[in-house]
Amino acid sequence: MMKYLSLPDNATRILPFYLAMEEHAAHIMGEDDLFFMWQVEPTVIFGRNQLIASEVNVDYCREHGIAFYRRRSGGGCVYADRDNIMFSYITRSDEVQTTFSAYTNAVAAMLRGLGLNASASDRNDVMIDGRKVSGNAFYHIPGRSIVHGTMLYATNMEHMLNAITPSREKLTSKGVQSVRSHITTLSEHLTMDIEAFKRHVRQTLCDGEVMLTADDVVQIERLTEPYLERSFLWGNDPRCEIVCGGRIDGVGSIHLNITLKGGAIHDLQLTGDFLPLCEDARQPLLERLRGAQLDETSLQAALNGCDAGQWILNLTNEQLITLLTTIKKH
Repeated sequence: MMKYLSLPDNATRILPFYLAMEEHAAHIMGEDDLFFMWQVEPTVIFGRNQLIASEVNVDYCREHGIAFYRRRSGGGCVYADRDNIMFSYITRSDEVQTTFSAYTNAVAAMLRGLGLNASASDRNDVMIDGRKVSGNAFYHIPGRSIVHGTMLYATNMEHMLNAITPSREKLTSKGVQSVRSHITTLSEHLTMDIEAFKRHVRQTLCDGEVMLTADDVVQIERLTEPYLERSFLWGNDPRCEIVCGGRIDGVGSIHLNITLKGGAIHDLQLTGDFLPLCEDARQPLLERLRGAQLDETSLQAALNGCDAGQWILNLTNEQLITLLTTIKKH
């Protein structure tokens, strides 16, 4: 069993606060393991080693008011909203697989207590009738291990699919149905509401409470700050190369091999059968685009006040931006 970690108020907070709360809990914990649940406004959270341009549809997120943050743990990209309960588990264990297995099996057993056919998978997911209802990620700090993950009570399926996949064509009902065949939500299986479910979780997994103080909250807020820094959000992106391009009527074929550093354009090579209007079309493009992120808003800002057609015959800024946001990572 574990102790439930409670906040002294019910304030609405951003996702990085809860990641910082895990860190704080790891530093102050006694002999007991700790557990807490949290919910956030629509947010995408991606793994420590993931490239934003390949995982997050930044334009869709900005258009729909969906925040996005990097976490310290590995694993994949996840969408969360108020109908998606997040679980955090902090333990003294140093053994990754043992910790993962014990925790996910405890969560599966908790769900079986509600009459659900739940099990833990080899990849540390929790399944109901063979469909994923909870995914989990792990990271380690000296002497402590932290597991956090989702519990899909319900969710905005369109946001989930669009926000975590860049350059995706508008979803069709077939596309939504395909994803639904692999995941499930608790609301499909239970009649209890989300608050009743949270009470069941706490009563089943925890045998006591640790209440944080106002001073604890201040310390957690300090730990939140690094998650909000641009250098953390973008700077952990590994240096990588992507290729984008295609054929444009009236312009010809254009292909760009782009080097990203810290999630931003660092260098590019330009090939194709287009007609350049200057000796080296690559150079003015690079001067404009270097430092820009590969999302529509950043690219529009980088090209503001110029016309791509002055470097490549008949090419418009809109066509260039479309090329740059249709990427293939190497």
